[in-house]
Amino acid sequence: MQNKVVQFEDLGIIDYKKAWDYQESLFDGIIQQKMYNRANPESASMTNNHLLFCEHPHVYTLGKNGSENNLLADMLQLQKKKASFYKINRGGDITYHGPGQIVGYPILDLDNFSPDIHRYVAFLEEAIINTIAEYGLKGERFKGASGVWLEPDNPARARKICAIGIRSSRWVTMHGFAFNVNTDLGYFELINPCGFTDKKTTSMQAELGREFPLEEIKPGIKHHLGELFGMQYPDKN
Repeated sequence: MQNKVVQFEDLGIIDYKKAWDYQESLFDGIIQQKMYNRANPESASMTNNHLLFCEHPHVYTLGKNGSENNLLADMLQLQKKKASFYKINRGGDITYHGPGQIVGYPILDLDNFSPDIHRYVAFLEEAIINTIAEYGLKGERFKGASGVWLEPDNPARARKICAIGIRSSRWVTMHGFAFNVNTDLGYFELINPCGFTDKKTTSMQAELGREFPLEEIKPGIKHHLGELFGMQYPDKN
């Protein structure tokens, strides 16, 4: 019994911790339903799926396997930059979220789609690759690292335009991707992005020389995610 309907919400600009707590509540709800279904197959109900888009005030997040050494600033410097810092429960190392960046949190029961984490991450990457292709940018994968890159095979030019870090349990996902559209790239100078000391970050604005309304970009990402996963969005979404 698969449910491919995905409830979409655009949370707008939202504090990181508030969005994280909301993710956790949806994530936990799906897992609880799955556990109930397993124990009570005669009264099982389909599990829900969610896709959240948002934008965060300046914040650095460190994944559970990351190193604090990749944060190159102390708390006083972060305060001066009006940035917060959280250790969180996703994979990956350190990254930055801030204004001008589209952050996507798919909270999906992969048993409704395909229970394959590698395929899941590949689909997130492909959705961004397909989105930026519409603007003439060639997004690619970088061997050994998740996310979407430009010119990954050129050591002197390789730069990341989208970071990906997820958590999953019982085939339920949370966290997701951070796509730089008009992001202030100066904030990445306070970290080794995703643990890399020799790789740069970029944005659509930096590559194409103009700002892009986030509301122009979001529908494309949503559309490509829907096509890749076979999602169904209710009309109100």
